[in-house]
Amino acid sequence: MPIDTPPHDDTTTTTTTTRTTPLAVLACPVCWAVFQPVGRQRFCSGNCRKTAWARLQTVPRPTIAIPPAGRRRDNTIYACGLCDARYYGEQWCHDCNQPCTRVGLGGLCPNCEAPVALTDLLDTPPTSAPNTTIRR
Repeated sequence: MPIDTPPHDDTTTTTTTTRTTPLAVLACPVCWAVFQPVGRQRFCSGNCRKTAWARLQTVPRPTIAIPPAGRRRDNTIYACGLCDARYYGEQWCHDCNQPCTRVGLGGLCPNCEAPVALTDLLDTPPTSAPNTTIRR
């Protein structure tokens, strides 16, 4: 069975045609200057190209409030197991005279001055301790 080969006269793909349509006009995405692109040119000048590249490389840095240096207990929210009172940096309940459990890192609410843990603000479920049973 013979294999079909393309014809040797390949004038349909090698002929050059003259451009009859006018070149497209683009607006520079950096400075909005109107220009006619040459080839795959996207920017009107080298300065605009460099500016666009620099804008893509910069990453905005979030502002994070870092607690002051000190003990972790000073920035921790504790909750009483009996009366559900919350304390900022204090491990003992004043009303029940019992030790409190640690809720997590946090601080005082700027509006109401109540102790608020970061886990309360992030809507994440608190990590629970594994079931530990004492067998006798």
